[in-house]
Amino acid sequence: MTTNHTIERLPRLLAIDDSELIHKILRVRLQHEQLELHSALSGAEGLRLAKELKPEVILLDIELGDMEGFAVLQALKADEATRDIAVVFISAFSEPVDRVKGLDLGAVDFITKPFEVIELIARVRSILRLQNAMHMLAVKAQIDGLTGLWNRKYFDARLESEFAEARRHGKPLSLIMSDIDKFKSLNDGYGHPFGDLVLERFAKILSSGRVSDVACRYGGEEFGIILPSGNLGEACEVAERLRERLAGERWPRHEDLRITASFGVADLSCIAPNMFPHALVEAADKALYAAKHGGRNRVERAPSVAPPLRKSA
Repeated sequence: MTTNHTIERLPRLLAIDDSELIHKILRVRLQHEQLELHSALSGAEGLRLAKELKPEVILLDIELGDMEGFAVLQALKADEATRDIAVVFISAFSEPVDRVKGLDLGAVDFITKPFEVIELIARVRSILRLQNAMHMLAVKAQIDGLTGLWNRKYFDARLESEFAEARRHGKPLSLIMSDIDKFKSLNDGYGHPFGDLVLERFAKILSSGRVSDVACRYGGEEFGIILPSGNLGEACEVAERLRERLAGERWPRHEDLRITASFGVADLSCIAPNMFPHALVEAADKALYAAKHGGRNRVERAPSVAPPLRKSA
């Protein structure tokens, strides 16, 4: 797989309980588990830490000093930043109505105090295994099966996120759109297995650049690279290096064959301030179209329509 990965961290568990004794017990009993333990003594503090830490699991007491645990759970589920956190209710009461209410609100489990720590650990481990499996499936659904790059679904979501971040903080953002030249002729003349080899090798070239750049398979033989905090000039330099690398590739059993790609580059200065992410794709696509019709195997930049954004200090 050629996608970039973030540094792995230990899973986080946040305990929200107004009993200091419960936190002490958890700290002692969970000290050898492969997880980070965080504590909150009130619902308000728990909501703040949940948003800040984004833990994998929350242990939530129903009876808190400042608010009911049910209200905390409702607030967690109402916030996009915390709605996917697994919440386990812990309570001194075992009334069925409380269990039903908690599960209906989105809790994944319910444990009665005083609880057996061994049982609690087993349940937390089970939740973490399930979450890890779901995460792997979610990631797999965003990866192109042939090239190992992020797919169109991920491209759209990531571009929208980076676009909003750039607009909010006044940061540059660039996009490179690329298309392998005369790819249909390659498939027709050398066969689809060779065409797949070309796509795979080009994908490796695209993903071998800067760590911050996000290479994606946009569709067919077209690819997109998102460059967070990259301006138009930097993006053109990246595109030129990638163009040269593909043009210099040698192909097994086809030593005289030269395969090239065309590149279109745009940044936020190429679209109006009130435009949306799709406008950046359109600007880069138009530049790619110009590269194709200008002779292929070249990099074209979209024209600027706005002053370039400065990087914030």
